[in-house]
Amino acid sequence: MINSRLLLLALALGGASNVVAQKAGSFDDGGNTLVSAMMMFLGNEEKVYILDKSEANEATYNGKPAMGAVYDIASRKAETMGVSTNVFCASGMHLPNGSYATFGGNGAIGPGGNIGDVTDPSNPYQGVYDNTFGDYDGTKAIRILDPCTSKDDFSDSKCQWFDNASLLSMQSQRWYSAAEPLGDGTIVLIGGFTNGGYINRNWPNIDRAYQGGAANPTYEFFPANGREQQTMQFMIKTSGLNSYAHTFLMPSGKLFVQANYSTILFDADKNEETPLPDMPGQIVRVYPASGATAMLPLTPANEYNPTVLFCGGIYISDEGWGNYSWPFVNTWEIPASNQCHRITPEPTDGSAVDYVEDDDMETGRTMGQFIILPNLQLLVVNGGANGTAGYSTRTLNTDQMPLGMSLASEPVGKPGLYDPRAPKGQRWKETTFDTSSIARLYHSSAILLPDASVLIAGSNPNVDVNTSTVYPTEYRAEVFYPDYFSAATRPTFSGAPSTLSYGGDPFDLQVPANAYSGSANDAAEKTMVTIIRTGWTTHAMNMGQRGMQLNNTYTVNKDGSITLHVAQLPPNPNLYQPGPAMLHVVIDDVPSNGSYVIIGSGKIETQPVKDASVLPASVRLDGASGTGTGGSKSGDSNSASGSKSNTGAIVGGIIAAIAAVGILGAGFGIWMARRRRAAAQQASSLSYPMGTAPGGAGGVVSGARAGGAGLRSSDSSAFVPLSQGNGSTTWGANASALSLNSPYYDEPRTASGEFDPYHTNAPRISTNQARGPY
Repeated sequence: MINSRLLLLALALGGASNVVAQKAGSFDDGGNTLVSAMMMFLGNEEKVYILDKSEANEATYNGKPAMGAVYDIASRKAETMGVSTNVFCASGMHLPNGSYATFGGNGAIGPGGNIGDVTDPSNPYQGVYDNTFGDYDGTKAIRILDPCTSKDDFSDSKCQWFDNASLLSMQSQRWYSAAEPLGDGTIVLIGGFTNGGYINRNWPNIDRAYQGGAANPTYEFFPANGREQQTMQFMIKTSGLNSYAHTFLMPSGKLFVQANYSTILFDADKNEETPLPDMPGQIVRVYPASGATAMLPLTPANEYNPTVLFCGGIYISDEGWGNYSWPFVNTWEIPASNQCHRITPEPTDGSAVDYVEDDDMETGRTMGQFIILPNLQLLVVNGGANGTAGYSTRTLNTDQMPLGMSLASEPVGKPGLYDPRAPKGQRWKETTFDTSSIARLYHSSAILLPDASVLIAGSNPNVDVNTSTVYPTEYRAEVFYPDYFSAATRPTFSGAPSTLSYGGDPFDLQVPANAYSGSANDAAEKTMVTIIRTGWTTHAMNMGQRGMQLNNTYTVNKDGSITLHVAQLPPNPNLYQPGPAMLHVVIDDVPSNGSYVIIGSGKIETQPVKDASVLPASVRLDGASGTGTGGSKSGDSNSASGSKSNTGAIVGGIIAAIAAVGILGAGFGIWMARRRRAAAQQASSLSYPMGTAPGGAGGVVSGARAGGAGLRSSDSSAFVPLSQGNGSTTWGANASALSLNSPYYDEPRTASGEFDPYHTNAPRISTNQARGPY
């Protein structure tokens, strides 16, 4: 096994496409993430960004336990970043210019998941700030990050999180909300808790809408552009089991939304719901059942018509799910489902909409997570064979938890591979994948890397850092190598654009002869061009993840090279919303490295649409052949080389807006140059087995910090049993309803204030200034 320096040297010497790398189907040491990877997203070809809840991480930022980190893909090393507000169980999404936003989270938390030690004077159960952890209330926060590369100065404010809820926030508190962009790049935020607990309800479930103020059955837009949040009846119907509702934009512009065991098509502009069939068997796939869910890749073969796949999850009786405090059954004793179901919400052939049973998984999974690979197969990783997400100190049946605080058991460490193009009965492929020795349960995450490997990290079914329990707080990352890493030759290509459009003139990619072996005609016929949006990953889901095959034809050249004539995206932004993606060339199911592209205009606006691309006919040439080593699917080693990345401008900007007493701004107004990235190179080292480390909570520094008062109507929200004698948790039908529009900061402000965090005078976090409201 070679080290990273030798690999980089080999790549530099001629860009050879047959460099020895990693064993297919294996896990490699991915380094230490410093904060437990509850959330991750791919910022560019070099960096992955990681977020954690506020807890006693040993790694610090400005003397307080860190909640964020940036992970360098090539070196597999992380550095902490500043995050002010508690991001615990937030949602997140890309923006059209390649930036990312996170929405909501938890109140200020201190050691042990307790309420922050600074509370609102009028309500001692509303944590505003904690002096030990240094976190502020995050329940209404909107945080913005513009990803940087190694060429940038990460101490510069432009590379740091914008996290100031007094200037940029949602209209109401949202914890476990769903997020999905529309075709113009506007993000719809759906539902969530305002307070904490296991599931989003009391029992008996009398106040289905508001749960005495603990539930938020509304949706809103970001940017709001003057639109007020509205009540969403589906959030009331699915009361209790509607956290992180599975949400996908459809070609019509309506949203497919699934929660509890119910399903709808939702017109967010009109607030109109169209009921669809229920989930078969009343299997729950949303959190905390957490089934693996993904939109299947959009291809010319399926006419770019979306189908959504659900696998795993769990069936528990309605009463058994319990309430905010805990489940009413011992969840870890209940097997997860191994069933899969498909649904095509907007069929074009006139057929009825319904769930269709698909091939079963090899084993049941809760908290399984689908990753769309560049060859348009789906990898499922992580999870457990029994139980649910979440953590607790007890259930209704026992106060002696056998697995620490975990509500799940029997980690499933072997990935599975699903091919949506295979005939029914053959979609789950037989594999010889290794089994990870690291338990990946609640708060684990996974994301596709530019070289087509998969970064897997996190797992923390604990209220605070605990490295000595059965399923400890996990900082070790792994890199998994799918089966195409067995190929002796990995494709390479050149000519990738920096932006793609909806319709318009096609573009050409050049595939050299050494990028494949054998007949050029055969290779060209087996070549496709795909774009993968890796998404924003948390809680066994990748919000915004999509895969698409672009139409292409080809010309085979005398020297064995292949010119690919590639269409732009179909002229419908609802199929693949504007924003970042990775472009891959795939030959015989073996992908190249990805090249970063921006799809659409880079702004939140009605996207420019042109006529569908018209491609020339394919041109074959008998006798032409590739010069790569061996067959594209054979051999014990693979190429780690890929396409060269492009240098170009990423259009930037975030919401033009106001501070406290101004007039609301609208849309994207600032353009920022951003260099495109060199293709990330892979480092490698031996993995090591799971072990237990001594200790627990540690590395905290006390000290009060000035600034910032926030209001919050909850306790710690940390899945610790909630005493019904506690004023913060009296959520029954007789409890006084808490306002969902209460002010979040003391300063006068307008709800959903939309501030431009990229303005030169915007306050930001940097490595030489304290966190917190400014």
